[in-house]
Amino acid sequence: MSADPASLQARAGRSAPGLLAGALDSGVAEPVLEIRDLSLEFPVFGGAVCALGGVSLRVMPGEIVGVVGESGSGKSVTAMAALRLLPPGGHRITGGSLRLCGEDVLAASEARMREWRGRRAAMIFQEPMTALNPTRRIGDQLTGVLRAHHRLGRREALERAEALLRDMMIPDPDRVLRAYPFELSGGMRQRVMAAMAFSCDPALLIADEPTTALDVTVQRQVLQLLRFRARERGAAILFITHDMAVVSQFCDRVYVMYAGTVVEQGPTGRVLNAPRHPYTRGLLDGLPERAAPGSDLASIPGRVPDMRRPPQGCVFSDRCAFADDMCRRRPALEPLPGDDLQRRVACWHPLPPAPAAQAVGDVQ
Repeated sequence: MSADPASLQARAGRSAPGLLAGALDSGVAEPVLEIRDLSLEFPVFGGAVCALGGVSLRVMPGEIVGVVGESGSGKSVTAMAALRLLPPGGHRITGGSLRLCGEDVLAASEARMREWRGRRAAMIFQEPMTALNPTRRIGDQLTGVLRAHHRLGRREALERAEALLRDMMIPDPDRVLRAYPFELSGGMRQRVMAAMAFSCDPALLIADEPTTALDVTVQRQVLQLLRFRARERGAAILFITHDMAVVSQFCDRVYVMYAGTVVEQGPTGRVLNAPRHPYTRGLLDGLPERAAPGSDLASIPGRVPDMRRPPQGCVFSDRCAFADDMCRRRPALEPLPGDDLQRRVACWHPLPPAPAAQAVGDVQ
């Protein structure tokens, strides 16, 4: 089914509260993705790099969850680990658990994971030009995915592929099916990747920086389509980005990551309009729209710690203006008195609470 682009925002917005409320308030729904205390390292000469240091994250059915942070904070590693896409032998999981639709990802065989990828969870990568095979036509790649997961003949798979492209608001799907990736624009390639991700109706869509290389207008269109199609199918989205503005427009909840850990989480409007962790405030203060005309952009002083020797205490303490001797111990990610129970912050000196606020903006 196709839809008028002007109506996508309103229709997605109407369907979102019911899906989210049903998942979070009923107490019955099972998370489509649940990560608990996941620790992961990459072996290097003479030691190991700690990529994740006890990450916990949950995505409920129908929910759009953002993961934000600087480059190297562990966002993409978390996403790749969720589908076991990290190269075998190139990493070690040293603790924690990972469940997809209630089943143990870490204990599953590779054959079972191949079955789950696409059907239970699918991924849209940052750069579709490298994710798509440059030597094969779009139609061959889309029908290949469909025939791998469904018992479809060639003609039926081709018809389904054309319908998927129409769902992504591609006006001439026949031409696109015959095209090679290099013959399409960046925005068109990303729509093809989205069509491929939705082809098996997964319960979870993981989008890793899917709009980074797109201009603002195309970015808005792609985000609008992703949200509408996910709401339409009842799918959840785990949205990986470094762009706080996109998170404010797109996500129901957000996790803020730093140095392989989650330092703050909660409803998007509360986290972005009333941050409790100094790192979250630092990210927000660096947004161009918050700078006075003619002034320099704010930045967080210092550097990300060397994760070959991760800090024993608070991972942000070396860059934090509030750090003291208490910060030599690692703070737990936990609710704060007087705040929303969905809010959790890992900080010994959280910023003072602020009145509840609405999320900033929306995808128009």
